[in-house]
This record gives sequence, structure tokens and C-alpha cells, in this order.
Amino acid sequence: MATGKLIVIDGLDGSGKATQSGLLVKKMAEHNPKGARLVSFPDYESPSAALVKMYLAGEFGGGAGDVNAYAASSFYAVDRYASYRRHWEEDYKAGRDILADRYATSNMIHQMGKLPREEWDGFLAWVKEFEYGKLGLPKPDRVLFLDMDPSLSERLLSARYQGDEGKKDIHEADREYLRRCRESALYAAGREGWTVIHCDGDGRVLPIEEIARRCARAVGLE
Repeated sequence: MATGKLIVIDGLDGSGKATQSGLLVKKMAEHNPKGARLVSFPDYESPSAALVKMYLAGEFGGGAGDVNAYAASSFYAVDRYASYRRHWEEDYKAGRDILADRYATSNMIHQMGKLPREEWDGFLAWVKEFEYGKLGLPKPDRVLFLDMDPSLSERLLSARYQGDEGKKDIHEADREYLRRCRESALYAAGREGWTVIHCDGDGRVLPIEEIARRCARAVGLE
């Protein structure tokens, strides 16, 4: 029996992933008689995200760099494994399309920049072997990276928290870290064949509807 398609939307914090995922999954459902399902990572409502929450809250150190790329990646990977086996493996294998708001690709974006540049290719290979090989998670059919100038995504994050900087996790609060994440994301996009969706222009964020059209076109739905 043929599986469904697995589409991933990823991007920096504040880039609009949740909004665009919600819009795209509706279009996907219209084109698959078996429907489409949205999954989001980390799954903060699940016990499997306990280590992720501790990490982001600074319980292993006050900065993102206090936990090495491989250890932090394992926290997120285990949460994805639990979500897949408990919640969406059956739908996926029955032919229902899955749209993931973040996936294994997020480790490539958010953890790879902790490493020296000469180790990036090795880290990309490790993530794929660990998550898709050892853990048996399905490989994405298409990855969309929502690219936005970090200064704009930071502004959107501040608006989300109504200016209360104390609500940001250790990733969101570190501006230099977010800039390194964009560099590693664009590198991964080039190496892994992701589709880069440009979400800004002339110093402003593009309208939600325009970004949605670009996402739909990228997966052949418009």
C-alpha cells in the first residue's frame, strides 16, 4: 500500500511556520481523497518533549551552546519518534498526506551552527542516518524553508510575546544564534535540495497570502 506524502515546512523562530502550515494542509487535503494531517514539533503536550522543554528553559545551561549539537538533536529526535509511532504512522502508511511544522530538518537548522563549518557535512549525514535510518522516521518528500531576514523574524517574535523578552526560550533570546541558524539553514537547503520560500522584500514581511501562494506552488498545488 502506498504511503502518503510527507511535506515539511521549516524556518527560523518567528518566520510564520504555524500560519503557513495551517493554510497549506487545507490545500493538501483538497487534493488527496484520503485527506491530509498536520503534525507539529516539538510536541509540547507529550511527555516525550520533556528533555526539549528542559533544554529550552535553560536547565542544562543558560545558552544554546551549553548543550552540544548531537545531544540537543537527540532530544528532538526522540520526541519525533514518539509522535510518529503514537499519532500519525498509521495515517501516513494508509496514504494520508502529512504536513509537518518542523521535522528532522530543524536539527539541521538549529543545531548545526553550533559546530565548526568543516563539520557541517558530517552532521547532516549523521542527522539523516540517525532519524531516518536508526529511528526509522519517514524521509520528507519536500521541504520548504521559510526564509526571512532575522531582524524581521525577531520583530515578529517580540510582537508574539507583547514585548516581554522574558518569555523567549534560550534560542529565541539569542540574536547571534538566530543569525547562525539562518546561515546553517541556507547551507542545508543547498545541500539537501530544499525549496527556499522568500518571505520578505524591501525590508518588510510579505503578505501572508503571497507566502501561502508560494508554498502551494512549491508543492504543485497552485
